[in-house]
Amino acid sequence: MEKTFIILKPDCMEKKLWGKALDRFAEAGFEIAACKMAKLDSEILRTHYAHVADKPFFPDIEAFMSSRPVILLVLKGEGVIGKVRDLLGPTDSTKAPAGTIRGDMGTDMMVNVCHASDGPETAEAEIARFFKPEEVLG
Repeated sequence: MEKTFIILKPDCMEKKLWGKALDRFAEAGFEIAACKMAKLDSEILRTHYAHVADKPFFPDIEAFMSSRPVILLVLKGEGVIGKVRDLLGPTDSTKAPAGTIRGDMGTDMMVNVCHASDGPETAEAEIARFFKPEEVLG
């Protein structure tokens, strides 16, 4: 059973879209293996976004992602990583088709409702970054 990591981002929380996003994951047949709310700080954001932390746009990401509490999730299911990415649509919400989460609820490249792991190694690292092993069930 594959697992993936999801962040319901600040825009999702502010617009109260978390229920709609969770419904889409549930309707796709995925199960929640872990869930909690957190306020992300600079240290965790610099680690999570290490691949862009030296870029000039990183302060905007950091300000956005720390602007309010988020929901952190581990979802599990057959092929969950790829299927969740298909449900979300492209990272840039302006290019995401209608019927995808980002196409229906997102705004742009950063304000795009959800973060999701892009592969098995990333999912494993992200789950370990945000959850203790005993917090992930199944």
